[in-house]
Parts: sequence; C-alpha cells; structure tokens
Amino acid sequence: MEQWLTHVAPWLTGNDIFTPATLAQYWDGLVSTVQLVFVSLVIGLIVAVPLAIMRGSKRVWVNGPVWFFTYVFRGTPLLIQLYLAYYGFAFVPGIQDTWLWFFIEDPLYPALFAFTLNTAAYTTEIFHGAIRATPRGELEAARAYGMSTAQTYRRIVLPSAFRRALPAYGNEVIFMLHASAIASAVTIMDLTGAAYFVYSRFYTPFPAFIFVALIYMALSFAIQGTFRLLEKRLLRHLKTAS
Repeated sequence: MEQWLTHVAPWLTGNDIFTPATLAQYWDGLVSTVQLVFVSLVIGLIVAVPLAIMRGSKRVWVNGPVWFFTYVFRGTPLLIQLYLAYYGFAFVPGIQDTWLWFFIEDPLYPALFAFTLNTAAYTTEIFHGAIRATPRGELEAARAYGMSTAQTYRRIVLPSAFRRALPAYGNEVIFMLHASAIASAVTIMDLTGAAYFVYSRFYTPFPAFIFVALIYMALSFAIQGTFRLLEKRLLRHLKTAS
C-alpha cells in the first residue's frame, strides 16, 4: 500500500503543479473563455432574432438565404469554420494592406467571428421553431385588437417564443461553452490552452486537464441553474393550480 501511494500520489496531485503562477494562467484562460463565449452568444442572439423571423417568411427570396446560412453552419464542424476564419481570410489577396488585417492577425477576432456565426445559425432555428409554435389563438387575438404585424411580433410572438425557446437555448449556451475549447487550436490562451501550457511545463496531463474539466463542469452547472431559474420564473403561469 505504501509503495502504491509513493508512485500514484504524485501522479494524482500533479507534483504540486498548482502554484500561484499556474493558477494565474488558469484564471486568464477562464477570463478569455468567458469573454469569448459571452460576446459570441450576445451578438449571435441579436443576429438570430431577425433571421428567425425571416426564416418563417413565405417568400423564398427571404427565407431561402437564411435556410442556406443555417444549413451550412449547422452542417459543418465548428473547428473547420474556425480554421477557415483564422487561416482562410489571411490568404485573401490584398487584405494585408487594408484595415481588416488588424482583425485577422489577432486570433481572437476570427474565433469570435466563427463562434458568432455558428451560434447564430443554431439560435435561428431554435427561435424559428418557437415562433412557429405560437398558438393561433394568440395571433387571432392580436388581429382582433387591431395590432399590426410588427406590433404582433413585438408584443405577442417574440415574448411567447422566447419563453418556449429557453430550454433549447440553454442547451445551446452550454454547447458553445464546451465548443469554445477548440479556440486553443488557433493559439488563443483559453482554459484548454492554459491546460496545455501547464501540461507542457510539468508533463502531468491528468491533473492539468482534469482541473480544467472541473472548471467547465462548474460553469455548465451554473448556466444550467440560471436557465432553470429563468424557466421557473417565466413559465410559472403554465403550472396548474394545486
């Protein structure tokens, strides 16, 4: 038993890899991950709402491009999209002589671009389904009150669709958090990048990556708890009276 502890205990504890310097590296990675995910989700949500409305249009020239956008970004891996955004734009002729090169040479902006478009595609379909599920009675009541189409969407359809879309959108937020781990593939020092750094310095993969996995798990539970509170608050009118 003592011999087993002598060989295994250092492997489990990581030979004291959790120093103030490495913890600071993890903290910087956590900040980068949260910023990247939060900004991409906010922009993606802003883009997705009008796209979801367009997706429900009966005019092909309106819903067709939106369908194609969501089909492409939902049908291809996010890692490929990230590589295209990071490496592909750099080979556009003459782009190095324009102001756009400032955004391309920093890996944060191509990653933000890829993540935003990806989450916008998924969120568009989530809200499109929620909008289609709007009860016909609510729409007829809005027409009876003399509301215009814009007023109906603003006061009836979108608030109702947002409540219905909460569970699916909560899953999308968690998915984006987990998918952000690939940001380290383009040299962004996120949580996974910090784990790689610690591993390359101390050659202890299990403690380095297990610690990051626990951080991702804690963030996922926090997001899940937040959305459960939102669902409980916004959907409490659906509960039957006891």
